[in-house]
Amino acid sequence: MTSLADRPPNAVVGRTVSHESADLHVTGAALYTDDLLARAPGVLHAWPVQAPHAHARLTALRTAPALGVDGVVTVLTAADVRGVNDGGIHHDEPLFPDEVCYAGQAVCWVLGESLEAARKGSDAVEVEYEPLPSILTLREAIDAGSFQGQQPTVSRGDAAAALERAPRRFTGELEIGGQEHFYLETHAALAQVDEAGQVFVQSSTQHPSETQEIVAHVLGLSSSEVTVQSLRMGGAFGGKEMQPHGLAAVAALGAVTTGRPVRLRLTRTQDMTMTGKRHPFHATWDVGFDDEGRLLALRATLTADGGWSLDLSQPVLGRALCHVDNAYFIPDVEVHGRIAKTNKTSQTAFRGFGGPQGMLVIEDILGRCAPALGIDPAALRRQNFYLPGQSTPYAQPVRHVERLHEIWQQLADRADVARRQAAVEAFNAGHEHVKRGLAVTPVKFGISFNLTAFNQAGALVHVYKDGSVLINHGGTEMGQGLHTKMRQVAATALGVPLETVRLAPTRTDKVPNTSATAASSGADLNGGAVKNACEQIRTRLAEVAARRLGVHPGDVRFGDGTVTGLGTETGLSFAEVVGTAYTDRVPLFAAGYYRTEGLHWDSTRMQGEPFKYFAYGAAATEVEVDGFTGAYRFLRTDIVHDVGDSLSPLVDRGQIEGGFVQGAGWLTLEELRWDLSDGPGRGRLATQAASTYKLPSFSEMPEELNVHLYERATEPGVVYGSKAVGEPPLMLAFSVREALRQAASAFGPPGHVVQLASPATPEAVYWAIEDARAAVQDQDRARSAPARAVAGTSGG
Repeated sequence: MTSLADRPPNAVVGRTVSHESADLHVTGAALYTDDLLARAPGVLHAWPVQAPHAHARLTALRTAPALGVDGVVTVLTAADVRGVNDGGIHHDEPLFPDEVCYAGQAVCWVLGESLEAARKGSDAVEVEYEPLPSILTLREAIDAGSFQGQQPTVSRGDAAAALERAPRRFTGELEIGGQEHFYLETHAALAQVDEAGQVFVQSSTQHPSETQEIVAHVLGLSSSEVTVQSLRMGGAFGGKEMQPHGLAAVAALGAVTTGRPVRLRLTRTQDMTMTGKRHPFHATWDVGFDDEGRLLALRATLTADGGWSLDLSQPVLGRALCHVDNAYFIPDVEVHGRIAKTNKTSQTAFRGFGGPQGMLVIEDILGRCAPALGIDPAALRRQNFYLPGQSTPYAQPVRHVERLHEIWQQLADRADVARRQAAVEAFNAGHEHVKRGLAVTPVKFGISFNLTAFNQAGALVHVYKDGSVLINHGGTEMGQGLHTKMRQVAATALGVPLETVRLAPTRTDKVPNTSATAASSGADLNGGAVKNACEQIRTRLAEVAARRLGVHPGDVRFGDGTVTGLGTETGLSFAEVVGTAYTDRVPLFAAGYYRTEGLHWDSTRMQGEPFKYFAYGAAATEVEVDGFTGAYRFLRTDIVHDVGDSLSPLVDRGQIEGGFVQGAGWLTLEELRWDLSDGPGRGRLATQAASTYKLPSFSEMPEELNVHLYERATEPGVVYGSKAVGEPPLMLAFSVREALRQAASAFGPPGHVVQLASPATPEAVYWAIEDARAAVQDQDRARSAPARAVAGTSGG
C-alpha cells in the first residue's frame, strides 16, 4: 500500500475534467428523486396539512371530511405510526405533533391518487387549535431565558484580567441573519415496499444512513429492513443532512400503510416554510488591543437561534465557537455559546456549519475597531495572523500557517492591492455621491466533523472480467463534483483510464453506516476509502502480473490501462491481467475503509484537536456604493485559495466561485423575515419565494472574478495530497462585506466607525452612509461652535 498522499506519475487526479454528469445536467437528462415516478406504478401523492400558528395546542383533528374528497386514499396521523413518532435524532421532533411549535408545521399528511386530490383533501381536514404564546426573535428568547441544549465555553488564559490590563478596549454586539438554502430541487422522497416487506426509499438526502435509521425507527423495523438510495441531489448545502429524514419517514409510512408507492415532494413555498435554514446568531463582545493594535483578549457570548428543536444546533454552535479566532492569535479568550429556542423552523446545517457565523464575529470586530485604532483594516488583520508554533484557544496547533502568510502576499501581488487602494482613495476624493471600498480578508477553516466518530468512510469497488470498474462509496452527489473526484481517485489507484470507471448511486445496502456528506470531508473520507479498496485489488493483481511478467510483485507498475514490470520490454493490458486473475480465482472486488487519524476532542472541556488540517485562503474585493440609495456594484474580486494538490482543478474552481457567491448572498442580499406582529399572522415566514427572498444572480457577480489555486500545496496524510473545498470558500465573501464598510466609511470623517447590519442589504448600507454623513455634520458643528461663541460675545 502507498501512503495516502503519494501521487503516481501521470495520475488521473489533478487533471482538468468536467463534472461526471455535466452532459446530463445541461441536457435535462439527469434524473432526480421526483423523476423516478414512472418506475412506481400506482404511486400515491402526499400533501401536508400545515398549522397557521407559531405556537398552539391541537385540540381536535378530524380527518373524515378529507376521506370524502374524490381521489383521497387516506390521511396519515400519529395513530398510523408503528414505531417511534419522531423524525429527529434527539427525540424532540414529533412527526405528527399534538403541539404546534412553528407556523407551517405539518400536523398530518393526506395521500391521494393525484397531487390535486391530496391538496384538496388537506383543505378538507378539520383542525382546531388553542393558540399559545410564542417567541420569535433572538432578543425575545434571550430576554425570556428560552434556551435548549448545552451551553459550551471555549477558553484560554484569563480573558477578564487581560481585558482590564488592555490599553485599548472596545465592546459591541452583532446580529447575524440566517439564510435559506434555496436548492434547485426541493425536498423529495419516493418509498416502496417489495413482496418481502423490504422498504426501499429514494431520497434527496445527504445522509442516507441516518435517513435509513429514522425511517426504521418510525416504522418499528430494523435498519436492515430499510434501504435508502440517493441518486443525486439538485443542491443541498447542508439543508439535506437532517431535514429529509422525517419526510422520507412519512413517505415510507404511507407505503407501508397502503401497500402502494408514495411520493412526497415539497413545493417551493412548503420547502421554505417547513424546513430549517442557516442559524441566525447574536453576539456580544468585549475586546482588548495593545497600543500597536495587537489582539490581547476577547470575551464574547454567541447565541444561535435553533428554532423549535435541536436538530444540529449543538455541533453548529460548537464549530462557531471553534472558529471565532479565524486567522488570528488571541492570547486570552473566553467565548460562551448557547442555543435559543424559538417558534420557528428548526434551523439546521448550512455550508460552513456555524463556522461562518463565528468567523464573522471577529471580522466584524476588526472592521469596526480598525478606524478607532487608527490602523488600516488590512494591516490590522495581517499583524494579528497566527505565527508558526501557536495554537488555537481549544489547544490545536495551527500547522502550516506559513501558507496563510504566503497566500496573503500572493493575493496582494496578484490583485495589485497597494496601487488599487491608492486609486480608490483618489476616486473617493473626486466623487461626492459615489464611493468605493477595497478590503482584504483571510480564511482559516478547520476540516473534519466535530464528532470524531463521523470521520470514517467505506467503499465497495468491483472490477469486471473485461477490465471495467464500478465503484460505490458512502458519499452523496449534490452537484459538488464528489463523484467526479472519486472516479479520478479510482482511476489513479488502479492505473486505468478515467472512462473505464463507472460510479453507482449511493445506497445503504452497498456501503453501510456512512457519515453525512458534509463538513467538507466528502472527498477526504470517501476518497481514502475508495483508494484503500482499489489498492487491495491492485496488490492482488500485481501478484498475478508478476507471474506473467517474470518480475517481483513490487516491481509491477500500473498506468493508463497498461501493466508493466521494471526492466521488461513487454507489458500487458489491465484487462488481460484481470482476465488471468479471474481464471486464477483471485477476488476482483474489495471493501475499502478509511478513518481520519490524529483526531481527539473533549466536547465537555472544548479542548483537543478536532480538525485534520486547516484550509487557508484570502480574497480582495472592490465595490462601488451609491450614496443616494445604498445600492452597490461588485467591481472586482481576487482570490487565492489553498486546496492542497487539487484532485480535480475545474471542479475546485467551481466550488470556490460558487461558495464565494453564496457567501456574498448571505452577507449582503438574503434576508429572512417573519411576521413579528401580535396579529393572526404572527410567526409566518414572509419571504416564502424568489419573489420576496433576494438571491444572488448574474447581476450580483463581481464584474471581474479571478481565482488562483495556491501552488505547491501538498497536504500530508490526505488522499493524494488534496484539501477540502466545499465550505472554506464561502468565508472569502467577508471581503465583500468589509469593502462595503470601507465604502460607507468614505462618506464620513476619518476614523469614523461604521456599524453594518448583516445582511448588509442596500437599505442597511444606506443607513450606514447616513450615519457617516451625520458624523461629518457633528464634526462640522463641533468645529464651528467655538467660533460662534466668540462671535456672539463680540457682538454683545
